[in-house]
Amino acid sequence: MSTAPNTAAPNPGHGLTRGLVVALVLISALISLTTAIAAGAGVRWVVAHHAVAAATQEAPAGSPIQPVPQSGAATGGAIDAQAVAAKVTPAVVDINVTVSGGSAAGTGMILTSGGEVLTNNHVVEGATSIKVTVGGGTGSYTAHVLGTDPVADVALIQLEGASGLSTVALADSSTVVVGEPVVAIGNRLGQGGAPAVTSGSVTDLGVSITAQTGPGSAEQLSSLIQTDASISPGDSGGPLVNSAGQVIGMITAGSSQGRRQSSTTEGFAITSNAALAVVNQVRSGQSSGTVSVGQPGYIGVQAQDLTAARAARLGLDVSSGALIVSVVAGSPAEAAGIAQGSVITAINGTAVDSVTKLGALIKVHKPGDRIQVTWLDQGGGRHTATLTLTSGPAA
Repeated sequence: MSTAPNTAAPNPGHGLTRGLVVALVLISALISLTTAIAAGAGVRWVVAHHAVAAATQEAPAGSPIQPVPQSGAATGGAIDAQAVAAKVTPAVVDINVTVSGGSAAGTGMILTSGGEVLTNNHVVEGATSIKVTVGGGTGSYTAHVLGTDPVADVALIQLEGASGLSTVALADSSTVVVGEPVVAIGNRLGQGGAPAVTSGSVTDLGVSITAQTGPGSAEQLSSLIQTDASISPGDSGGPLVNSAGQVIGMITAGSSQGRRQSSTTEGFAITSNAALAVVNQVRSGQSSGTVSVGQPGYIGVQAQDLTAARAARLGLDVSSGALIVSVVAGSPAEAAGIAQGSVITAINGTAVDSVTKLGALIKVHKPGDRIQVTWLDQGGGRHTATLTLTSGPAA
């Protein structure tokens, strides 16, 4: 895969959307999922899939978490990656999830001593169970989803029964500069144990990318930090930190040059400010826009984007939608009669033109909610039915 030329003039300003379209993959580590598709929510992204000094002041439940002023934003110079990582790794966690058909792994960051953890949405989307290991194996917890924003690729999860945990310091990312030295930390290849640590620098700001989420599917992410620190599958949700050990971004995607590639030196991170905006909305308990509070609803399909070429091959009289690759036994979708080879074209009357759109329309609903689904079967017949969402596959 290759990177499209960036024709925008270099500009170190913040919030600039470059329009850079890059062949990328989201970098959670796929462990044993056998079908390279998007599932969960009905839709899941699948790919290739002591306290810190000057820590963020912990906010009471429901209150906003405020970033701290960034330290160490000077450009150039060496960075002691291991010394920096030592400040952060006690609050970095390994995340292992079970999904329909397999399992996957990623990384997270502890935000509160009571166990609220920031990670990527694509790490936990569609999970039927979430297991979290803290500090390279010092403690293990079951976790549940507090809220997500699939468009921003941000999720907040809660470790059950946790207390007294170390936390990361989230810095104000508006002061990040190109050339600033950084350290990337993550659960490389989903292997667990001590987090992997690499160093590099910020190479661009305000970058927009198209990230592959499965064959024929992609999502758009914008206003990202670009870095040349080496990152690998499993690092998704891990911290990108400055020389002071403060988190300035959350690792989310890396360039892909081939199926066997295990790491890349062109990585992208969601800014700490953008991640905190989602976190604070979830903590407020108010769902709105693309932010969903609580466990999202689930219909039980695995899908991929329907392209015009694929529709022609299948003889379907539709040019876009979510092509159903498989249906989970006992799921709401199966109960409604949605079968493999069907194409979902609308949710509650809103057109579905991609797997990303399908996920976004479902994720705003909770288990127990009823939604209207419109689909075409393999024979071209059009159907509409009302489904009651569940929290995951039927036992």
